[in-house]
Amino acid sequence: MTTGVGVVVIGRNEGGRLERCLTSLLGTADKVVYVDSGSTDGSVQMAQGLGVEVVALDMRLPFTAARARNEGFQCLQRLLPGIEYVQFVDGDCEVAADWLAKAQAFLQEHPSVAVVCGRRRERFPQRSIYNYLCDLEWDTPIGEAKACGGDALMRADAFTAEAGFRADLIAGEEPELCVRLRAAGWKVWRLDAEMTLHDAAMTSFGQWWRRTLRGGHAFAEGAFLHGASPERHWLRESRRAWLWGLGIPVGVVLACLILGWLGLILLLVYPLQVARLALRGEGSARENWLPALFLVLGKFPEMLGQVKFLLSRVGAGKTTLIEYK
Repeated sequence: MTTGVGVVVIGRNEGGRLERCLTSLLGTADKVVYVDSGSTDGSVQMAQGLGVEVVALDMRLPFTAARARNEGFQCLQRLLPGIEYVQFVDGDCEVAADWLAKAQAFLQEHPSVAVVCGRRRERFPQRSIYNYLCDLEWDTPIGEAKACGGDALMRADAFTAEAGFRADLIAGEEPELCVRLRAAGWKVWRLDAEMTLHDAAMTSFGQWWRRTLRGGHAFAEGAFLHGASPERHWLRESRRAWLWGLGIPVGVVLACLILGWLGLILLLVYPLQVARLALRGEGSARENWLPALFLVLGKFPEMLGQVKFLLSRVGAGKTTLIEYK
């Protein structure tokens, strides 16, 4: 029985995570396409063994997740010319057994909605503070939303009308597409339904730093593309990164030049901001203080991500993928 749903999975060297992802999708859609970006762990052979269509990207061309998703969708269109819906999934995610059916039913009942997503949760939030922070990050409000993440079911015609993802974006391509879809009159919706289990496998501070730096780059590029009114896409996030990551440190240096060591008192603004954010929470100490601490600390790599984007814009740097695992 056909469902009208095709799936695009992207990944590189995901090993067992990819196998778990692909297995969770077998029999739930008309076609599953796996887009591989140069794996050396046998991912391609494993996917083919499961009967999944494989697209091996030409790695001589600049790689982005956006490009991989676009090429996967193009493959789906060739295999299923009448495809109505496409589910995009990251290869480190396991899809809930009933997700596709629930998401498809919602889109069929709500013709104004182009994108629907659900609950993404971390598989092992207890293994590290960084996995735990990811789990909190996925816990977003239910209902009409501004954007989705890497896992979402989309109307194929809406995706095609907007020419898919911007293939040159190294991060933040899903929210950027959602900006264009909403501008065209579509809605984005988040359901209170289990969608995917994600395995961040993030166990070191360096991984968290690189991931957050990538987020800063995405904020900068998103603001550059859609920062004007009325959208003001990621403009606030970009300004906060500059303020907390560079503006205040520069202010401290200037204060020290004028006041001497007394100028260091200005550094108290950081622990005070951590306390302000933590005291707004309603959970346990762990749920309030740890996220607050890393939210403030994260402004430094976010600022560096902004700098990386600006350097690439003026030709002083090269836009390259920022990976954390």
